[in-house]
Amino acid sequence: MNLYHLRYFVTLAHLEHYTRAAELLSITQPSLSHAISSLESELGVKLFEKEGRNVVLTKCGQAFLEDVEQSLSILDSSVNKLQMTGSGEGQIDIAVLRTLSTQLVPGLVRDYIKEHPKQNIDFRFHNSTGLTPDMIEGLKNRKYDIAFCSKMENEPAIEFIPVSKQELVLIVPNGHPLCTRDEIDLADTLPYPHIGFSRRSGLRPIIDKLFKECKGQPQYTYEVEEDQAVAGLVSAGFGIAVVPHMALLAYMPVQIIRIVNPTWERMFYMCTLKDVYQAPAINDFKEFVKRHATVY
Repeated sequence: MNLYHLRYFVTLAHLEHYTRAAELLSITQPSLSHAISSLESELGVKLFEKEGRNVVLTKCGQAFLEDVEQSLSILDSSVNKLQMTGSGEGQIDIAVLRTLSTQLVPGLVRDYIKEHPKQNIDFRFHNSTGLTPDMIEGLKNRKYDIAFCSKMENEPAIEFIPVSKQELVLIVPNGHPLCTRDEIDLADTLPYPHIGFSRRSGLRPIIDKLFKECKGQPQYTYEVEEDQAVAGLVSAGFGIAVVPHMALLAYMPVQIIRIVNPTWERMFYMCTLKDVYQAPAINDFKEFVKRHATVY
């Protein structure tokens, strides 16, 4: 059994005439008859029966036709997708931190599409759990082609290319005793309860290191995983927090205070697997990001 035989079977099933089917397939009638006989012999059932000068499908043939057409359709679709991918089109799966999904990454994709108006690329965006470790794991499992996230140590299989940076700031709820401050030393925040990032967050070890430099650690009332969740708890009055200076903060009932000591800037990276084959469209987009992403 081979693909040619299956395609011969489908054509004959629709035309119900050996001569017309052979002409359409550009083969001889004996070749078509031999192909159908080989199929029937291998399957152990009759696929066609004579009806005057024509042939019609048996009950087994009708059931087989439905499955064969579905299988060939899936195969043809897959072949077409791969041919599109090979020619610089196709699908790109991107995992992105939520803090980068409002401006940076959508802006890069928009500008890439504008620069390549005739390229048919389907960008698929994934937030996963919103955590860098899960995005890196998704890259390793080939679930994602590219991830925009934080850097992780001890990941030799991953290429980390810096694309943006974001400073850390202190946020406090409106009416808090620190509201009058424009800038602050982190040591001055230790007397107040904090909202912290969970230990799975890429920010947690950074913030822990900053407080270690202040020779103290804050008392956490809650620990959550995402930037927005931390900011939400602060706005509700549950504590203060060190967070990335994200656009969302301007629309929340919190005060933003610049940290003057110790200072830290959070870097964001475009991450991909090293030394693996990637489709032309993915490589083109990566090169575009390298040229256009600005690390402020």
